[in-house]
Amino acid sequence: MKYLIVGIGNKGEEYAETRHNIGFKVAEKVAEKIEAPFKSSNFGLMAEGKYKGRKVFVLKPDTYVNLSGNAVKFWMQKENIPLENVLVVTDDLALPFGSLRMKMKGSHGGHNGLRNIEAVLNTNLYTRLRFGIAAEFKEGQQVDYVLGQWNEAEKEKLSERIEKFSQAALSFVFAGIQNTMTGFNGK
Repeated sequence: MKYLIVGIGNKGEEYAETRHNIGFKVAEKVAEKIEAPFKSSNFGLMAEGKYKGRKVFVLKPDTYVNLSGNAVKFWMQKENIPLENVLVVTDDLALPFGSLRMKMKGSHGGHNGLRNIEAVLNTNLYTRLRFGIAAEFKEGQQVDYVLGQWNEAEKEKLSERIEKFSQAALSFVFAGIQNTMTGFNGK
């Protein structure tokens, strides 16, 4: 069985520590746990490894957030990975900081990366792992907020939250969506 874990984020050093790049951070932790180094490949950086006998591909697209769908579709087709084995890790303004929510389907919630994936795949029936980044910004400052860096209080809790999210991603691979949602949502 093959799985594709996609961390959503923007390439480039200027975006590395921003809220919008939390998907990349979780993807990096997953790749570290399965001892799979990232290599430059089509549509981004790809790490390929195994977890409990299952083949896992971890992708950090280089398409920028808003065009993530092309990378997801390419790797699904190239490796013949079914939609139910795809997990997209993304930031979510609607959730409090560090909150974990895994869902089997749903709306893009205004997230341009999810909107593009939905448009390219022509479905919203893919699993997403949402990392709460809260919505602590003034009207009209959403872009600055999501592309801004974590505050000190968030930085203190970030590594623990990234660890929890990487555990959830690997649980999705081994234990399945239902068990993972039961075991991790809200934790």
